[in-house]
Amino acid sequence: MVAQDERAPDAPPVSGESAVVTRVSTRRDDVPGRSRKASGGRRRIAVPARLRIMGWLVLLLFIALVTVTIVTRNLLVGQARSEATQALYQEAQEFRQFAESGVNQTTGQPYKNGEELLRRHIARQYLESGEIMLGVTADGTVIGRPGGGQDVLTSSTTEFRQILRSPVLTGTVATRDGPLRWSKVPVVGDQGRSEGTFVVAYAVDRDTREVDQMMRTLALVSAIGLVLAAGAAWLVSGQILEPVNTVRRAAARISHDDLTERIPVHGHDEIAALAEQFNGMLDRLDQAFGAQRQFLDDASHELRTPITIIRGNLEFVADDDPLERAEVVRLCTDELDRMSRIVEDLLLLAKSRRPDFVVLEDVALPDLTSDIHAKLRALGARQWQLDSIAEGEARLDPDRVTQAVVQLAANAVQHTGPGDTIRLGSARHVDEVLFWVADSGPGVRQEDGEAIFERFSRGSTGGARGNRTGAGLGLTIVTAIAEAHGGWVELESVPGNGATFTLRFPQPERRDDHIRDQEGRP
Repeated sequence: MVAQDERAPDAPPVSGESAVVTRVSTRRDDVPGRSRKASGGRRRIAVPARLRIMGWLVLLLFIALVTVTIVTRNLLVGQARSEATQALYQEAQEFRQFAESGVNQTTGQPYKNGEELLRRHIARQYLESGEIMLGVTADGTVIGRPGGGQDVLTSSTTEFRQILRSPVLTGTVATRDGPLRWSKVPVVGDQGRSEGTFVVAYAVDRDTREVDQMMRTLALVSAIGLVLAAGAAWLVSGQILEPVNTVRRAAARISHDDLTERIPVHGHDEIAALAEQFNGMLDRLDQAFGAQRQFLDDASHELRTPITIIRGNLEFVADDDPLERAEVVRLCTDELDRMSRIVEDLLLLAKSRRPDFVVLEDVALPDLTSDIHAKLRALGARQWQLDSIAEGEARLDPDRVTQAVVQLAANAVQHTGPGDTIRLGSARHVDEVLFWVADSGPGVRQEDGEAIFERFSRGSTGGARGNRTGAGLGLTIVTAIAEAHGGWVELESVPGNGATFTLRFPQPERRDDHIRDQEGRP
């Protein structure tokens, strides 16, 4: 009696002692940028950034938790079904092996029929929770273990018959307690006649219900964790955004008349960088407004005198005296010319704070020095000497450098007389380029060393010759040009023995430069 088989499914020297050495240099920042007010259409509802951060974090966590829950449930249900299928296959294989032996191990005799075989095998089995095992004899007798759950099948005649009559050996059937996965093994006698059927089934829904209960517990824990995460996100986002709120409150306190508010910078993160950038913007705005106010103050101060002179002369001019009228016209023309020069100088100083004030380019220093020397000869009848000429190239604005050196030479002409010596020179060192103008005038007194570089200051260089009708802006313009190149102006003077003004322009070090450090002013 057998069971039917189944397929398993450097710097130049100056002679003399007690020289006055003055270095004029101030830090120069970029021109403040312009802010543009954005105009929008329909007004949107303002949602605080803190709330948006918390909302997005909670949403991402919710999506992640839902995804994890769904994937986990599918994996657990799939594992339960796979284990059920494997268990059914194992039980079916054990029955086949038992039936193929055909001998009762207790008596040593062959089994008389299929009923005895089924009863003996089922009696030896230990059923797991949710497992059903029974046998059906040829006459329809159902053999099962007491409490084995066979009533789940036998109480539903239609589904039970469906299993017995199914041409396949495994399948799934629906019952009142949910679907059952089943497997059967027909029992065939020695004569080839069917003597019964061994049926084993497994209630998959029991494992599925356990998985669902586990998922409900996981969902509850996830919901509690989501609430805690939302609270933590609210607190953390508040701490992160506090520096931004500080920037906002500082911006609200800033007005056109007061740009002194600054934001304290802590740490080295992005918020600290934002605070630094905001403070830098305030610095540039403060400088821009300061330059504007200074321009207006300077213009009103310096233009008041020539306007007064012109008005006074026009009021008292005699209509019947041609000579007096001609003299008044000459005086008014001179004052208008002086006003024009003052306005041009003030505009130039205002422009010096713009980033396009200098246009750097590679300039041949020998050519530039020679061109400047040629232009200086037209300034006055002086002994113009060329001390030295720098070699190589440098990154400079040739027009502005020429303007600065010519201004220094014009000052030297004002403080010297015909036939006096004025020296010009240039030098190229490793990291800088020098241009200097030295005169043989009375020099600069020590107390005037700093003052002469200020606006509208002429110093007190007694004994200076020449016409000094300027507005006192020349050295201020020279300083602005030097600082626009990242450099500065130095003054070396021995009272009574002339003065030397040196323009220093820093340069990036070049490996291929052939520097002549021995070049300098004698």
